[in-house]
Amino acid sequence: MSTAKKFAGQTAIYGLSTIISRMIYFVLTPIYTRALPLGANGVFTAMYGSASIVNAILAFGMETTYFRYLQKREDNKQQVYNNAFGVVIIISLLFLLFCLLFLDHVINFMQAGVTKDHADYAFFVKNFLVILVADAFCVIPFAKIRADGRPIKYAVIKCTNIIFVVLFNLFFLFGIPFIIAHHLPGAPWMAGWYRPHWVGYVFLANACASVFTIFMLLPEVFRLNLKFDGAMLKDMFLYSWPVLVANISFIINESLDKVMLKQMLPTSIGDHDVAIYGTCAKIAIFLSIFVQAFRLGAEPFFFSHAKNKNSGDTYARIMTYFVIMISIIVVALVANVNILAIILVGKEYREIHHHLVYNNYWSGLGVVPLLLFGYLSLGIYMNLSVWYKLSDQTKYGLYISGIGAILTIVLNWLLIPRYSYMASAWISFLAYFVMMVLSYIWGQRNYPIPYNLKKNVTYIIASIVIVFLSFNVFNRDIFVGNALLIGFASIAFFTERKELVQILKRK
Repeated sequence: MSTAKKFAGQTAIYGLSTIISRMIYFVLTPIYTRALPLGANGVFTAMYGSASIVNAILAFGMETTYFRYLQKREDNKQQVYNNAFGVVIIISLLFLLFCLLFLDHVINFMQAGVTKDHADYAFFVKNFLVILVADAFCVIPFAKIRADGRPIKYAVIKCTNIIFVVLFNLFFLFGIPFIIAHHLPGAPWMAGWYRPHWVGYVFLANACASVFTIFMLLPEVFRLNLKFDGAMLKDMFLYSWPVLVANISFIINESLDKVMLKQMLPTSIGDHDVAIYGTCAKIAIFLSIFVQAFRLGAEPFFFSHAKNKNSGDTYARIMTYFVIMISIIVVALVANVNILAIILVGKEYREIHHHLVYNNYWSGLGVVPLLLFGYLSLGIYMNLSVWYKLSDQTKYGLYISGIGAILTIVLNWLLIPRYSYMASAWISFLAYFVMMVLSYIWGQRNYPIPYNLKKNVTYIIASIVIVFLSFNVFNRDIFVGNALLIGFASIAFFTERKELVQILKRK
């Protein structure tokens, strides 16, 4: 099988599992918007924004470091696994101990000035600690499965986890009310403690599913031998700490805007605006699915093929087809944004007591194109980042992501009070765009890869023009948007048809 076909096959499997998992969350979103009050959705969005930052700290950059040292120390892969997994376990347990010792302070911070519902936030935080630590324990076992070339096992575990998330959510939000309403066995007991429309059940459902994932990964966990190699561990730390800082900076770019919205806007509108922004942002989830699937397949692939003679040409070819696919997906999402919005939050106008009432969620659709092109820039940056990971110059990842994080923090701090979530959307796009450009410039100086810059930029500019026409000029008209999509995809296929045929013919 050709290198490109093998990469595409593995990425497709990772993509399928990611699509299924993200689609489930996409399906859950309208359930949340209908089963929970608007403010509760804002609490949910803000809490997860905070948690994603902690996830990066607990993983300590060891996922990328694990892949790199498997390639550098092929003679002692077990010790690489021991070191990486052991570090994550120790950091996670120290984090858990710290949070338990200062639990009240953590709860007060997450309340963000809300004086009521302290007990509720205590419940949210405790469940989040379970989610964070359980997810951290799974990082290196999942990385081992990817490194061993077992994408099907990875997909099965991920999809099973999501099934449990859905089942627990449905049970808590709808199953228990059904049992109570129909006086089924256990109804009197449940009626004594159940709280309708309470966001706490969402956290509880996710905590249960995260713990269950650890049990599914026990075969990988039991392969751990808590025996450290001091010299190797020191080298891995030197490699990983810039990756850690870069990952934290990335999470800041991705999630801190939602936290800052809640912290900086008046309490009366904070949860409201966070809910609108976070919910509309989920329309861009399909593009993030593609980016995530690419990363899952690309990182172990790039490391394992680094010693190949034509690795640079392979990376460049992958970049070109990545840009083509991601540009087409951006155009497709914008062309059908109204349909996605209806599925996600309902129609733009709802009839209530014979009057049409505007659906406030639709006011946030303007963030979608900005976030999509931000994800496009992020995906290209992830592709470009191979240069500093393979050349052991991870400090550049720190510099690039740090610049992006500074832009995110400073500009959000300056602009959120005036422009709310629209400022956050523009800043997200700007930060990822700057990171992409810096990575390309520094990469070509330090680890040149023959990317087809002219072709890649042409596809990106074409997608920007089409999105502008579809969203702004033709006012999101579904027929015009999809006509533009078909034309764009047809031209791309016609232009690339010869090379696609050659790739498919290779064995």
